[in-house]
Amino acid sequence: MSDTPASPAPLSDDDLRETLDLLATAVASISDRVDDQTRVLDRVNKTATEARSAAFAAQKQTNPEHYGEIVGATIDGRIGDTLTRVGQMAGDLLRASNHTQEALKKAEDAKSDTMRQLWEREQKLDRFKSRLPWFGLGAVVLALVLTLTLPRFLVSNASMCTVLGASWTTTTTGVDACVFYQR
Repeated sequence: MSDTPASPAPLSDDDLRETLDLLATAVASISDRVDDQTRVLDRVNKTATEARSAAFAAQKQTNPEHYGEIVGATIDGRIGDTLTRVGQMAGDLLRASNHTQEALKKAEDAKSDTMRQLWEREQKLDRFKSRLPWFGLGAVVLALVLTLTLPRFLVSNASMCTVLGASWTTTTTGVDACVFYQR
């Protein structure tokens, strides 16, 4: 036996056409199947890509650091303005408190000054009260002295004598005198 296979018997033209038609149909069928499988593979590839993207997104969403950034951004966005206003309010309250303390210190100083002035006036009044009897005695002595000496001084001057309604006259002994005449 020989190692070479025997060659097939020659085919007729009709058989060749039929074989070619069968081969063309088989190639077209295989081509359609390959196209279908390519579409399926494209869908599988697209699904795999979407699944990979979803997995990366899920991994990013479940990343604590990224999640913390998202939470921080949300908190900053939602309550950042409120925290800023609270901080400003705290500053305003601190300034108001300092102003109030200054005003209270000034009021306390004014109260101390007023109390000191009142105490000094009371001391002066007490000293005056202690001297009042001496002033009264002095006034009585002055009134007594003036009662005795004032008329003598008033009538010793011609113009004052006229003011008092008297007449300035010279006596027979040559002494000037203020005389009140009865009418």
